Amino acid sequence: MAQLKRTPLFETYSKYGGKTIDFGGWELPVQFSSIKEEHEAVRTKAGLFDVSHMGEIFVTGAGSLEYLQHLVTNDVSKIQDGQAQYTAMCYENGGTVDDLLVYKLADEHYLLVVNASNIEKDYEWMEQSKAENVTLDNASERYGLLALQGPLSETVLQRLTEEDLSTIKPFRFKQDVEVAGQKVILSRTGYTGENGFEIYAGPEALTVLWDKILAEGQPEGILPVGLGARDTLRFEACLALYGQELSKDITPLEAGINFVVKLKKEQDFIGKQALAAQKESGVPRKLVGIEMIDKGIPRHGYAVYAGDQKVGEVTTGTQSPTLKKNIGLALVSSEHAELGIELEVEIRNKRLKAKTVETPFYKRSN
Repeated sequence: MAQLKRTPLFETYSKYGGKTIDFGGWELPVQFSSIKEEHEAVRTKAGLFDVSHMGEIFVTGAGSLEYLQHLVTNDVSKIQDGQAQYTAMCYENGGTVDDLLVYKLADEHYLLVVNASNIEKDYEWMEQSKAENVTLDNASERYGLLALQGPLSETVLQRLTEEDLSTIKPFRFKQDVEVAGQKVILSRTGYTGENGFEIYAGPEALTVLWDKILAEGQPEGILPVGLGARDTLRFEACLALYGQELSKDITPLEAGINFVVKLKKEQDFIGKQALAAQKESGVPRKLVGIEMIDKGIPRHGYAVYAGDQKVGEVTTGTQSPTLKKNIGLALVSSEHAELGIELEVEIRNKRLKAKTVETPFYKRSN
């Protein structure tokens, strides 16, 4: 059996009560206290996540912009130095290779942050269309990543840095920021639906940052947070998870992240023809929100029916800790994607009633 990979913080988990699981080949904490308590902390106070399993790939060289424009669906020419952009890489047939963030560090210098389970696959895919005037550097081993999320995250972090955090707007970042004595890349981004920061640093800096942030945030009730609450938080905010809402068989248009697909950008990109055709003829399937009417929890992979016809399946579902309702996201045929229609979810061999509802399920108040 292959050895599970570990982040630089692995030895620290037990000190905070972390219970680990195998997550895509990584030994990561699913929870520290309880999923509900951690979820609640992020929605109302602040929570700290170790997301060092994510991949970091640098793209440099004179041809970087042209290369990225060909590689991803969004328009990279629109981002300035110090700005991040959410985007996707697609196959020729429009299916998704991965969803990712592109950070513009400087002209001809970009950082791509990709999903942990896709690092090797993404890097190989990127190599295939690389030009001679572009250099790729998979720096995933040299970087760790912490996410501090929640309404009090700025208050806590501000006490550990001289940098004026109010000047870092959403999807903006600063390099060489000193936090708790450590040099980091500090970005106002996240995967929870809350205000917050992501902190990129070398492996040796991570343990210092982790301990100091948790100690500093103790008066505010900050908690270390595992993968369990990370999933319920991103799900309530309807943020796509690769392998569930997005995959090689699901296009960004079907997953409802149309805003990252810029069919009008000047340069052709991989998958453009297929996505343009799909948009033209109408997307065959759509991601919808569902709320259970009958008692039952919709889970990933459960079949969705309209009458006797199977019309799709659940991509993610749970009992929402914030809304206290059994809800799910389902990829269904477009004719069954209208708001307010009744469908059925097959749960333990029984078909239980659900209705389609508006998404996102949760949106923070400003």
